[in-house]
This record gives sequence, structure tokens and C-alpha cells, in this order.
Amino acid sequence: MPELPEVETVRRGLEPVLTGARLVRVEARRPDLRFAFPDGFVQRLTGARIERLERRAKYLLAPLDRGDTLVMHLGMTGRFEVTGVESAPERPGRFVLAQAPDPRHAHVVFETGAGVVVTFYDPRRFGYMDLIATEALARHPWFRDLGPEPLGPDFDAAYLAGAFAGRRAPVKAALLDQRVVAGLGNIYVCEALFRAGLDPERAAGDIPRRKLGQLAKEIRRVLGEAIEAGGSTLRDFASADGALGYFQHSFLVYGREGEACLKPGCKGTVERIVQSGRSTFACSRCQT
Repeated sequence: MPELPEVETVRRGLEPVLTGARLVRVEARRPDLRFAFPDGFVQRLTGARIERLERRAKYLLAPLDRGDTLVMHLGMTGRFEVTGVESAPERPGRFVLAQAPDPRHAHVVFETGAGVVVTFYDPRRFGYMDLIATEALARHPWFRDLGPEPLGPDFDAAYLAGAFAGRRAPVKAALLDQRVVAGLGNIYVCEALFRAGLDPERAAGDIPRRKLGQLAKEIRRVLGEAIEAGGSTLRDFASADGALGYFQHSFLVYGREGEACLKPGCKGTVERIVQSGRSTFACSRCQT
């Protein structure tokens, strides 16, 4: 499933063509994705102006001038294609082009007054879209319990110390809890814990303040690097201009089971363990 860097990469790709745009045509080619579209979905969007394009955790948010916000989630295989643009916006990293999406899986089409067409494809249909009153968005069940953004000003050692206090759960599980921090996923938590030298099975409440400061810094760093590289290409992810991310070539532990640890001076080996049904990659020699 796309994680925060992939969703942010898509947001950056769509922002130049959607922010300020008026939707002159909206087409829903089926009644549902993961969930049914809300009543009047096409009618409520047609003619609306998108005021801006934001991201919250792994959601894309498009507040409209009619008082609703279009909420979009990529699910596992969702992707957008932009056509009708004379010159594509500058890409934030190095890319190779993805294969063209299959037109059989083109489920939602947005056309702007400038003639730009944005098509949402989702082969497995685990993505979803909804229209929620903007003033009620923060109280909606999808958003009301989300923790702070890891790239925001409220995420630091002091916050982690409070969030982890007394918790016996493994630190990896704590970081994947969206109520603790919003948007983190399996890949980037593995990478950040490795960079911070923390054992993913260590109890979150036992980590000293000094190490929490390093962890917060490494989470910010790995997410920032991944965004600049356009995210990681695993299975179906592609950015809005059809390009693939490159950060997977910078993985230090994820997917490297049995390979030598890349930390200078460490002679350990990357191991794979399973935590709560998910694969965790770590070096038991230098992550304590």
C-alpha cells in the first residue's frame, strides 16, 4: 500500500493542475470502489472549484468552494493519470516511466475548465472517495483520532516521550499506530528504526529521551528523502505523471533479508521477523 511519501508525491503531481481548477465534467464509471460513492457524487462535484489540494496521513483532500471536501484514498493499487497538459510540472526526483494504466480500470474521470483530464485507475478497487462537509472533516471517523503529521512541527522527542510513556508494545507497532503518528507505514518505519539504531521489538516506553530525539530526526529524514525520490516503486505505485519512484534503491534494510548490514563497521546481517503479520527487517547486531 502506498505510504506517506507516495501519497505526497501524487499530491505534488496533481496540485499544479487541480488547485484553483473548476470541474466541468465528472464521470463515475461504476457505483463504488471499496465503498459506494456518496449520493449525488457526480452532481455535487460538477461545476465545483477545487480550492487547494492537501494531504492528511495517507489521504488526499481537495476542499471545494461548495463547502465539501473531496477525500481520496489510493488503497493498494490506485493511481492517477493526467492528460491534456502541454508541459508536465518538474518532477521532484529521478524517475523511470511506468507502463500505461489499463483502461478497463479507469473508474473516475475529472475534467477541468482548462481541458486537463485526471483519471483514477484502481485494478483491485481498494481505494475510495467520499464527499465530507469541510467544517466536519476533523470530526469524521477517518480523521478524528489521527496523530500528528511526522513532518509537522508537533512531531519531536517531547511528543514521542509522551505518546510512548508506559507503553509495553514494540516501538515498531507504536509507530504504525495511526493514533500515535499519522501516515507512517511498514517500509519507512523499518528504515527509520535502522537509521536510529533501535530494535523494532524494543518496548516503546523503555526508549530514552536521547534516542527518541534521534528517532524523530531519522523519521523526518527518511520521509524527506523518499519524497524527493518520488516514493518507492513496489508493485503498482506510480506518480500522477506516470513515473515510478526511486527510493527503493536506497533501502538500507527493507527487503534485504540475509544481506550484510550496511552500517559502517557493523558485521551483522539483515534479518526478517514477523510482527503483527507484517515483515520487519532489521540488524540485530547494531539495532538495540
